[in-house]
Amino acid sequence: MKRESSLWHETTHIAGRERLNGDLRADVAVIGAGLAGVLIADRLQSAGVRTVVLEARQIGSGQTGNTTAKITSQHDLIYDRLIQTLGRERARQYAEANQLAVEAYAAMVEEREIACAFRRAPAYLYAENDDAALLREAEAAVSLGIDARFVRDTELPFPVAGAVCFEGQACFHPLRFLEAVSEPLTIYGDTPALAVEDGVIRTPRGTVTADSVVFATHFPFVNVPGWYFMRMHQERSYVLALESGWTPEGMYYGVEQEGLSFRSAEGLLLLGGGNHRTGENSQGGRYQALEERAKTLFPGCGVKTRWSAQDCMTLDGVPYIGQYAESQPNWYVATGFGKWGMTSAMVSAMLIAGEITGNRPAWAEVFSPERFRLSASARNLATETAQAVKGLFREAVALPTATLAQLPRGHGGIVEAEGRKVGVYKDDAGYCHVVNPRCPHLGCQLEWNPDEKTWDCPCHGSRFSYDGALLDNPAQTDLERVRAEE
Repeated sequence: MKRESSLWHETTHIAGRERLNGDLRADVAVIGAGLAGVLIADRLQSAGVRTVVLEARQIGSGQTGNTTAKITSQHDLIYDRLIQTLGRERARQYAEANQLAVEAYAAMVEEREIACAFRRAPAYLYAENDDAALLREAEAAVSLGIDARFVRDTELPFPVAGAVCFEGQACFHPLRFLEAVSEPLTIYGDTPALAVEDGVIRTPRGTVTADSVVFATHFPFVNVPGWYFMRMHQERSYVLALESGWTPEGMYYGVEQEGLSFRSAEGLLLLGGGNHRTGENSQGGRYQALEERAKTLFPGCGVKTRWSAQDCMTLDGVPYIGQYAESQPNWYVATGFGKWGMTSAMVSAMLIAGEITGNRPAWAEVFSPERFRLSASARNLATETAQAVKGLFREAVALPTATLAQLPRGHGGIVEAEGRKVGVYKDDAGYCHVVNPRCPHLGCQLEWNPDEKTWDCPCHGSRFSYDGALLDNPAQTDLERVRAEE
């Protein structure tokens, strides 16, 4: 059995923080101690704003620890599309913000002497079959002031039709960076935010009252106002840390359907791919397919460790960063980073800290959570609505996959037991872990993910362990457990 833990967690341990025990007052309360939440708190504290951070688990226990940690303004084929859908000015704002984010990381690392393996590296988008989209993207990027160029030759161990190279980008060890930045901040671990009413956050052992509240929880857990669950979905992807003998200088991202991601770290090659919408991996085999590709490209390679990541995808491909909703002017949100969480986290820090301190960046408008442009979002909104409806009705119409007796050991699924549909994982010893397969967020029927032995929500992306423990929001509670003898 291969280790399923990210390279970052394997090589760094951030000390745990104590729980909140009692009530307190602050200028700003940040919910979430991943990279976005910590960077926002760091900027606010540096500006003299009393800030506390509440984390449901511990610092870096969420998506920050599962990234491939590329710090880049190159976000798939985005700039040509943004010019066409949002207009040149909004596209320019997006480019400017993300370029500033890259430089902000470089400045922090240098000024604070953070030992986090930060290094400059070019970032490439590549295609093996057709270069047309890449040529348009290179032209769009250059027109927006980005140092980009179209190339034919790369370090990749296979031929490509072409690639777009962004110069001056970077990568690092995200948890070592997070550990250094979080050290002087007031952070409470094992302190989930259960509810937020205006400026009061309720936790299991106390409340925090703040003038402003920032939701940096990956996926916002407050459904109304904001309605973010209608404006995003979540996707999963998979990464192998390989002993391959090849450690590229650049970072690479394939733009085609089966495209792969490459970067080197800690003397290993990080190979990523296998994307799918959360809750739509009932057949499994993502890790296996990725390992087969690795063996084809790098005969004799070995897998050191492997892991997966989860990303929030917005309707138009641009994060929601700023005021949570018009009815809550003192709430702020940072979500929908797609697969580009490193630069988006820094953009969130610059934007939200700026808004709270009265220094709103000139480029903030493109990220406004209140935006909605039908031309850019209509098709995706229809898809999200249809997906949610399908998930909500699945429990009523979908047939169980097997009976309890038919379920093999080491497998999970929705089964019929005593006239009732339940979610069951039968472990290698034959013991059945039984849960109610309805997501506690909004009631969608969960799907079994055999690659990770988890229950995943196809509507909004909540995830749970095989025995029902909450892994990923927007759900806030564990699954209802059913005693096997019942």
